[in-house]
Amino acid sequence: MAHVGIIMGSQSDLPVMEEAIAILKEFQIEIEIDIVSAHRTPDKMMEYGTKAHLRGIKVIIAGAGGAAHLPGMIASLTPLPVVGVPIKSSNSIDGWDSILSILQMPGGVPVATVALNGAKNAGILAAQIIGSQDAEVLERVIEYKEGLKQKVLDSSKNIKK
Repeated sequence: MAHVGIIMGSQSDLPVMEEAIAILKEFQIEIEIDIVSAHRTPDKMMEYGTKAHLRGIKVIIAGAGGAAHLPGMIASLTPLPVVGVPIKSSNSIDGWDSILSILQMPGGVPVATVALNGAKNAGILAAQIIGSQDAEVLERVIEYKEGLKQKVLDSSKNIKK
């Protein structure tokens, strides 16, 4: 059963969203992936947002470029935490439109927002959320963070040589 739903507005968002997919696979977290356009498939978006929790999804990662309405609209429909990934797309204003569309949500409809094209961090955040209730996932997150620490310590030793 999938625990993280990864959705994006179009196929062109997949190269960015693959980083979330990869890190969640590294954490051994089951995922489902779909293309759900807030503008072109609003009925599908409504269905996804209202029923994801009934399928066992615990966190939704939503990536979108341009006007980037998908993360906010999904957040308005679901009781689940939503992590928004602003994507610099071909119709984007250097990514700022996407960032601000996801970041500037009204009170009561939060979306955790990562950096522009920051799908990897979205995946890590989703793992941390799941790890708060799942000891095995928490242990994998701890090991991952230790690995980051070790890389820095190793780099520090190497640069001093």
